[in-house]
Amino acid sequence: MNENKTNINWYPGHMAKTKKQIIEDLKLIDVVVEILDARIPISSQNPSMKEILKDKKKIVILNKSDLADDNQNILWKQYFEKLHIPTVITDSTSGKGISQFIKTVEDCMIDELDQIKQKGRVGKTTRLLVLGIPNVGKSSFINRISKKTTMKVGNKPGVTKQKQWIRVGNNIELLDTPGVLWPKFESDEVALHLAYTGTIRDDILEKTEIAFYLLKHLLNNYPQNIESRYKLDSVVINDIQKDLDNYDKLLELIHLIGRKRGAIISGGNVDEEKTANIILDDFRSGKLGRITIEKL
Repeated sequence: MNENKTNINWYPGHMAKTKKQIIEDLKLIDVVVEILDARIPISSQNPSMKEILKDKKKIVILNKSDLADDNQNILWKQYFEKLHIPTVITDSTSGKGISQFIKTVEDCMIDELDQIKQKGRVGKTTRLLVLGIPNVGKSSFINRISKKTTMKVGNKPGVTKQKQWIRVGNNIELLDTPGVLWPKFESDEVALHLAYTGTIRDDILEKTEIAFYLLKHLLNNYPQNIESRYKLDSVVINDIQKDLDNYDKLLELIHLIGRKRGAIISGGNVDEEKTANIILDDFRSGKLGRITIEKL
């Protein structure tokens, strides 16, 4: 795969329709909440939304923070806040950061609500639009914050289908939207990052290719995680690290992992696709440790 140029396109009709609906819904909205995957904060942003949202108050949610490097979570929070975007680190599974999010919404609206109050109006409902590309944990976040489990939640891209308003507390309402990807990825790097986390369906790119590049990235940034998870010899890891562009050595590592995990087919050969599944599942579930792909 060429890491500088991509021909991958992803723009199903329902995503185009959703984008049009978002533009219409913004007329009703006070604050836009963009949920990002803390492991890939830049790649999980939707660049096609940037122009649309430019005049709206915005809050960034760094979700799935339990799967990301804790130090990097803090650095990314500081990064967005330097851009004057209030940012909250959350883990929707445990509920971490949810109470902080409510406070951030209130802080974000305090000046506007004071002005309205001075005009004699009280009890205004703050309306939020929740945005996020597929698989960033948007439905889980909304379920957690609304203390409901009525929304359909899954780890497959595009599970959330219908628009719905959800009341949070007395004076805050959320408007959910289906996950929206954009027409064309800027680079293969972005496409790969989305493939690592399962945002792009696994049948769009070859799983073995995704696992290959993920291993290459981890060897460069988190070699001890690979060594520890698969109980590999540090000498072997160090040798491969010295020549990360050597395809044969990376393939050898995939075969080592496959043998460690019993992914063997007839003739004693390694099942490369099964091994790729193991590596990707281990990363996505956090079994490979807390890893941030896009590091500051």
